[in-house]
Amino acid sequence: MKPGIAPPQAYQLLQQRLDRNVTGAPASLTFLRILQLLFSPAEADLARRIPTTFVALPKLAKRAALAEDRLADMVTSMAERGLIFDIEHAGQRYVALAPVVIGFFEFTYMRARENYPTEELAQLFDEYFFERPDFARAVFAGQTQIGRALVREEALPAGDHTEILDWERASQIVETASSHAVSLCACRNHAQQAGHACEHPQRTCLSLNLGADVLVRQGIAESITCSEAMDILEQAKRAGLAQTGDNVQRNVSYICNCCGCSCGMMNAIRRFDLRNAIVTSNWIALVEPERCNGCGRCAKVCPVNALTVNHGEVDGRPRKWAVRDPDLCLGCGVCSAVCKRGALSMQQRERRVFTPETTFDRIVAMAIERGKLGDLLLDNLEGWGYEALARVVQMIEKTPLTTVVNAIAPLKSTFLAAVVRAARASGGNASSLV
Repeated sequence: MKPGIAPPQAYQLLQQRLDRNVTGAPASLTFLRILQLLFSPAEADLARRIPTTFVALPKLAKRAALAEDRLADMVTSMAERGLIFDIEHAGQRYVALAPVVIGFFEFTYMRARENYPTEELAQLFDEYFFERPDFARAVFAGQTQIGRALVREEALPAGDHTEILDWERASQIVETASSHAVSLCACRNHAQQAGHACEHPQRTCLSLNLGADVLVRQGIAESITCSEAMDILEQAKRAGLAQTGDNVQRNVSYICNCCGCSCGMMNAIRRFDLRNAIVTSNWIALVEPERCNGCGRCAKVCPVNALTVNHGEVDGRPRKWAVRDPDLCLGCGVCSAVCKRGALSMQQRERRVFTPETTFDRIVAMAIERGKLGDLLLDNLEGWGYEALARVVQMIEKTPLTTVVNAIAPLKSTFLAAVVRAARASGGNASSLV
């Protein structure tokens, strides 16, 4: 696309639609070029009409004014390229719009692809993600995030007093998942295509539960056994990778094995000082200066530069020791694995970190924090039942009033304002409101 030439309206409308998602997609010529490479004009027009939660194909056909067989063909093609989610349930087909992340960026690079503009897209994604902070700030606004750090269980202190819940254990998440799949690490494959690859292994991205089912169905991931998934997890730990996962307690959809070199979330922390881009674990690294000799191994492996080596004097003699930045430490435990002197350990944080119970809860919390609750409700209201709306109201009850008011203010909706007023006055009986 040449500078100064306006793109077709379908792409502008799709960008605006994606920007209304909880993670956002700020406008830029670079992003419009990405959309042009990924979507045909007809696909872009269809995509902007697809909600972010699953809608039945017949209902979408009416919304998009398309014949159902024509729509089914378009959905199949778009799903195979990772542009939308596509599932079957009880003999019915459902689709949902994929956001930029975690969405069509990852699905573009989670596999090797021939006859596809992956190198050109890699350069464009690099520019869109990292040359300016706009996209990162849109994605990582607020406190509730897409991903959370998972502590290495073997780094935790021994003893009955150590409390770690099942949804905090990567091993437990993998072992209890109903389905398992593996794919290339999208971030490292993207970095390779963009010309700045690192040496870490790529076949490390684990999809779980419904996430695995969807990606295997779409040909994006390869189905594996639980034992194989556990082996990949252990191999990733030996390679010095940090584990991050879906920021939910139930039905975790993925575990990433991340490096500071290429991970998009970690790069947002390092490049733009967005310290909350990854929700920390409930643990934090503790340095014992008297045991530390300042070798710097921990600082080299920390994926977000939370550890540095301090130089000073102790009793008149030169001394070096590691220093932890508590605001940066993810609590992943990677540093403890390389310390030869037992100077690094993990301790529980003073306050437990909030982790949403379900994906639905996480999306609603993110929408409220980012001022997009109205967009979320109006986009999906047609397909939500009473139970889903009751859960939204319950989230509203738990959120400061000014935050909720700001979330719906851009739409100036009388209906949404009434929902908020009723939720605040319900005294905890949210389910009776809908």
